[in-house]
Amino acid sequence: MSQDKPRPRELTRQVHVGDVAVGGGAPVSVQSMCTTKTDDPLSTLEQIGRLAAAGCEIVRVAIPGPKVLDGFSEICEGSPLPVVADIHFDYKLAIEAARRGASGLRINPGNIGSWDRVDAVIDEAGAAGIPIRVGVNAGSLDRAFDDRDDMSLPEKLVASAAGYIEHFESRGFTDVVLSAKAHSVPTTLSTYRTLSRELPHGPLHVGVTEAGTLRQGTVKNCAGVGILLEEGIGDTIRLSLTADPVEEVNVAWDLLSALGMRRLHPELVSCPTCGRCQVDLIGMAEEVSRRLQNVKAPISVAVMGCVVNGPGEARDADLGIACGLGQGVLFANGEKIRNIPEERIVDELFEEIERRFSSKS
Repeated sequence: MSQDKPRPRELTRQVHVGDVAVGGGAPVSVQSMCTTKTDDPLSTLEQIGRLAAAGCEIVRVAIPGPKVLDGFSEICEGSPLPVVADIHFDYKLAIEAARRGASGLRINPGNIGSWDRVDAVIDEAGAAGIPIRVGVNAGSLDRAFDDRDDMSLPEKLVASAAGYIEHFESRGFTDVVLSAKAHSVPTTLSTYRTLSRELPHGPLHVGVTEAGTLRQGTVKNCAGVGILLEEGIGDTIRLSLTADPVEEVNVAWDLLSALGMRRLHPELVSCPTCGRCQVDLIGMAEEVSRRLQNVKAPISVAVMGCVVNGPGEARDADLGIACGLGQGVLFANGEKIRNIPEERIVDELFEEIERRFSSKS
């Protein structure tokens, strides 16, 4: 894609979820969803606090029935993040959630029921001044397309989504974010590429749904979402994992950092080690990684196994160590600072990080 040509996310309409801008060239925002029970506001707010500390910017909670609405009100009042209410089947729950402080609604019109029910939700969201995410899933398509054998799954997802957006806009409601998710990476890529072409004004919530546990889910999300983000597609992301939702946020930020789009936490640069290495490089890198979790500056730190080539191979790192027999070289941006005895390497690296970057923490 030409650098002179606007990227797709720069052309989408901007909406606001609380104070977070989505679309219109705003930074790609990071979302997650609580695993706690919404009628347990204390546990939910504790989890939201951990998500916020990890860098989550928008959080979603489930509204499975009317009994959780009182808890939802408390969550909205106490949350440091904008809270999106996730609604299925019962349009009255969406209406009530909007009245109780939701910063946004997530619905699938295909399971809400008749259009008059969908319209009631649209009207309430408009009155509350909050956006709606129209979420289409491979498992819950518009009935008009679900059983058609002449359409591929991406075509069904796009047709379902496009029909819903057309209806919302016909009622003058444009504060819409769109998602159309599947567990297949190729289906995800095809679907979102087509949506970006056919609905270029619509901000897109991108992710691979039902991606699996931490390892598999990370790979699938980073493959699918990473490709789309690099193509300029996607305004906000949730990397679904069968894991603690904080892991979703951590992986999302690691992905954005790897793409050079946004960086919140330190990045570790480390070589894969080889037969020339004369220290326990794997153990050292793991120790540095663990201690970097307490550093709040968006810096890059290198752990390299070769004194000769290490500084040059990691010259873009803000700080790093390159290890040899019995010692290491501390370097900054590829330039040597000093030699360090092996037993002091990690401690002196972090003393240097504290000296140089503590004001950025």
